[in-house]
Amino acid sequence: MTKNQDKGRRRAPKGHFVVYVGDELRRYVVPLAFLKNPIFQQLLEKAAEEFGFDSQNAIVLPCDESTIQQVLAASSS
Repeated sequence: MTKNQDKGRRRAPKGHFVVYVGDELRRYVVPLAFLKNPIFQQLLEKAAEEFGFDSQNAIVLPCDESTIQQVLAASSS
C-alpha cells in the first residue's frame, strides 16, 4: 500500500486497482492482470448491472468475501 491518500482512501499500488466486497465492503487490492480473467469479468459485469457505473469511483463487487478470495487464489496460481 502507498501512503498517498485521496479523500480518506488509500490508493492502490501501480499496476493494481481496488474493489470492495461483502456487507462490510472489505477492500481488496487486485492486480490489473485479473481484468483478463473470465470469472472476474463476470463479477465486474454483475457489478455494472447491479450498481451502475456511478458508485463514487469505488468498484463494489456483488459477491461475498469467500467468493472473491477463491477467485483471487485461483487466478494467482
